[in-house]
Amino acid sequence: MSAAPRPLRFALRLLVVWAVEAVGLYALAAVFSDVRIDGWEGAFSAVAVIGLLNAVIWPLLVRFALPLLFWTFGLLALLVNGALVVLAGDLLPSFHVDGVLSGIVVALVLTVANLALSALLAIDDEDSYFRWVIARRSRHQDDVEWTDVPGVFFLEIDGLSIDTLRRAVRDGHVPNLARWLREGTHRLVPWECDLSSQTGASQAGLLHGHNADMPAFRWYEKDRGRTMVSNHPADAAELERRISDGAGLLAAGGASRGNLFSGDAPRVLLTLSGSVGGKRRGDAYAFLADPYNLTRTLALAVADIWLELIAARRQRRRDVLPRVDRGGAYPLLRAATTVVMRDLNAYTLIGDILRGVPVAYSTFVGYDEVAHHSGVERRDTLDVLRKLDRQLARIEAAIALAPRPYRLVVLSDHGQSQGATFRQRFGESLEDVVRGGLSGDGSVAAPPPADEGWGHVSAAATELAAEERGSLPRATRTATRRRRHGDTVFLGEQRREIEAAGEGSGADVIVLASGNHGLVYLPGLPGRVELERLEALHPDLVPALASHPGVGFVMVRTGAEGAVAIGADGRVRLADGAVEGEDPLRRYGPNAVRHLLRTDGFTHAPDLLVMSLFDPATEEVAAFEELVGSHGGLGGPQSRPFALVPAEWSDADEPIVGAEAMHRQMRDWLAETGLEIVAPAATDTAQAPPQPRLTSA
Repeated sequence: MSAAPRPLRFALRLLVVWAVEAVGLYALAAVFSDVRIDGWEGAFSAVAVIGLLNAVIWPLLVRFALPLLFWTFGLLALLVNGALVVLAGDLLPSFHVDGVLSGIVVALVLTVANLALSALLAIDDEDSYFRWVIARRSRHQDDVEWTDVPGVFFLEIDGLSIDTLRRAVRDGHVPNLARWLREGTHRLVPWECDLSSQTGASQAGLLHGHNADMPAFRWYEKDRGRTMVSNHPADAAELERRISDGAGLLAAGGASRGNLFSGDAPRVLLTLSGSVGGKRRGDAYAFLADPYNLTRTLALAVADIWLELIAARRQRRRDVLPRVDRGGAYPLLRAATTVVMRDLNAYTLIGDILRGVPVAYSTFVGYDEVAHHSGVERRDTLDVLRKLDRQLARIEAAIALAPRPYRLVVLSDHGQSQGATFRQRFGESLEDVVRGGLSGDGSVAAPPPADEGWGHVSAAATELAAEERGSLPRATRTATRRRRHGDTVFLGEQRREIEAAGEGSGADVIVLASGNHGLVYLPGLPGRVELERLEALHPDLVPALASHPGVGFVMVRTGAEGAVAIGADGRVRLADGAVEGEDPLRRYGPNAVRHLLRTDGFTHAPDLLVMSLFDPATEEVAAFEELVGSHGGLGGPQSRPFALVPAEWSDADEPIVGAEAMHRQMRDWLAETGLEIVAPAATDTAQAPPQPRLTSA
């Protein structure tokens, strides 16, 4: 593992950066009349004084401005940086800047010059972070217990299949992960996620060991008369209440960073289930404490938006298919997930390493977000993966300064399967097919699904607004008062989704989509509606779905045979696998019956479970959402995640099928490393509840 830069290397880099920034500033003055410099001496002096002011004055300002920095996502930092540039001009007779706005331009030019130099010379542009945050924290480690027992960090790349990872290793897109494999420090472990191949069910299983009765990313609960959505903060909090036993994977001193669920961690940041009435920490503030980090992240976010616009235009010009619309607010959302949240997660994890946190789990959502819209292995998607690989290397490098050794695990919660959408192929939606199969004038509601990424942005706003004290929470509540539903803030498409879904739509039929997995409910009829009653009410509904060329099969419960899967040319009885005609599940993998039977046992399983077509030759599906890459059902790489684990860890006794099984394996690996989470013993209800504890072997 690489250590921090040596003094000589650091000094040389400092001189090179100083020179490049001076050239950039001199060039700016030549074309921008609001900036005036007297010769090269003035340019070098200005860069030096600006750097000195940032180093001396910024830490003092941060004490008062930090909450506003967090709320404005660094926009206030631009104003502060601009003011410091103007101050430098007042101090130097050879340098002058006309106003704060011009100072902001200067600050951005210096940052872009630094970034360009880093890219050109392959210099790690995180040195300022190591200088400021890591060195600062290293001096304040009195409360850390130094130990030889390794800690374990689980770093999730959301939506990355083992198939894509193997090709990325082969083709050089993830050189650091490839190095781990080639040097023999790690090995690749395949596993299979559940039928609900999406983050909600997977993380519930991975972090808490329980994910039953989560049939999809969004589902309808008849007993409550409402739609549940995994990445709505209030729903995530309710789901964690249902599945948590207090002794999740992170219960004993762990940290949850950027996840849907907390794993019962006492330290949480941007964790959806903890954003409503949950535990909150100021871990993000270390990231905001360095003006270079803020300016750098904003510059990279703007660059990412520009790259997205270019990539979308390239797809249209070359008529790349399949493709979907990538306009509206998506470029902004993409930058938030691929740059801001990525960097915030990485920096926070480095802080956790320096504190000696025993176990952590963090989700990097950028790859999944871009793969949905660009494609699973398109050029700009793999570029996101390359940049994430660099962040993993920086996390690895920080271990050299940690108070304990660490083991890093990189894993995914599911993959993605690509293909033209159902609507693109057939000119109609799943909602249209259902409506066409109804008898009479039955109404159909199909709440528009929101982009997954909005859940993380909404969680950040909800988390801030939930704080009881301080000007920042009050400002957040004021700014989001028209975008709140109860205690939850919904931004972007999530606001539209919650408004459309309501709490009981009153429709005769509700249709929901989760990738190529469709769910059909008859909310007016209690419990599971069996096939016999469906045939009496809507005799054409199941045949219309099962015979559609875009549908692979429909699962429904019967009164006589239990659950059956019905295709265009045959059916299979799930209880014993008896097939009539052609088996509609033959293409969906050897565990398809097992997954369907488990889902059939859920209280909130749909009346009709609809799975799209799957072509095993191309491994393409037809998503019921407008996404190029999708997940949520069966078929192809979406069901094939991975875990890249230390080579010395033991093999699983049998193939790992399901997130709950993977959770058990992860706990075994923790115990093997020397960490074992012991569930609290039962106690008298009058006493304070016991806390999970961590034993060290």
